[in-house]
Amino acid sequence: MTRTRSLPSKTIEGCEDKRSEQRLLHKWTRYSSAKLEEVEETLLSALRKPFESIFVEVGQCVGTNDKIRTVALNRESENIPVLLLHGLGAGVGLWVLNLDAIADHRPMYAIDILGFGRSSHPKYDEDPIAAERQFVASIEAWRVAMGLERMYILGHSMGGYLACSYTITHPQRVAGLILADPWGFMETPPRIKRKYWIRILYRTARKMNFYPLTVVRMAGPTAAWILSRRRTDITSRFEGIVPDERIVADYLHLVNAQKPSGETGFCAIQKNFGWPINPMLKRIDQIDPTIPMTFIYGSESWIDFEAGEVTKQKRAGSFVQVKIIDNASHHLYADFPDIFNQHVNEACFTYDKRINAQSKVTELVAEE
Repeated sequence: MTRTRSLPSKTIEGCEDKRSEQRLLHKWTRYSSAKLEEVEETLLSALRKPFESIFVEVGQCVGTNDKIRTVALNRESENIPVLLLHGLGAGVGLWVLNLDAIADHRPMYAIDILGFGRSSHPKYDEDPIAAERQFVASIEAWRVAMGLERMYILGHSMGGYLACSYTITHPQRVAGLILADPWGFMETPPRIKRKYWIRILYRTARKMNFYPLTVVRMAGPTAAWILSRRRTDITSRFEGIVPDERIVADYLHLVNAQKPSGETGFCAIQKNFGWPINPMLKRIDQIDPTIPMTFIYGSESWIDFEAGEVTKQKRAGSFVQVKIIDNASHHLYADFPDIFNQHVNEACFTYDKRINAQSKVTELVAEE
């Protein structure tokens, strides 16, 4: 027997209000799911390898029926796959300069982290521990849905932080980490802590629901134009593969023109305009010492590469290497894609050799 339940009028009115609010936002920002799909397809059309474009159902990770946008290449390879996790305000489209090269040697999966890009946009918890767990749970649900046993994880910026958090919770599922200019390792500097006005301004911004990318949404129909001129550090890197220089600006605009979701999850785990509430360096000893780690930094990035060196010291008995790409910014994957891709592939090859060597040792012990 099927039972139906009518919603109270207040609940119905609340849902209608939210839908109306979202329609108004999309009308102002010029957001269109069809337009985002079109722009993303234009970016991905530059790939020379065939790829699969899918939405993976991950159930009730944060919302009621969450789906994670996934781009997959070379799934037939039997080598250990690599999962790509983007940074704040990004999406799978910005990996277009890296996907082919990484997929030359193994299965490669790039996702829009839940709450970003074309993935579902549920409401994250405001508690920092709960929100971080939700991010991790969504990645694990995605892994289970894809049927992957173990994987390497390449995380950029916020994606590097989430890669480490996932590894702490699910060490048996991670064969190696590659952290590209990872955010969230260092504590808030004393010079920031001493400035009370920063904390006051931050709390005021939070109370007003002012998020990191609110300015993009506030700019409305002019956002893409502004991004094309103010973020040439990103858009110019793709000029050789897209027919129109506005494509990347349109993509950056559209992935961030929606009602904030993953962005609110990020705000829950940070404070004082971009400093982690639970710095990863304080928890780095919780990552299984047998899991190898590679840090890749841009020499001109705002991210302090001291975190990689400190990690080497804290994990003295583990495999940790630090690579620095000269003249590269925070977006090192796009600044010098050939060098970046080489570092990523070399890290994966090194991890492969370590795993194969360990397997041979295990087999010899078993024979004895």
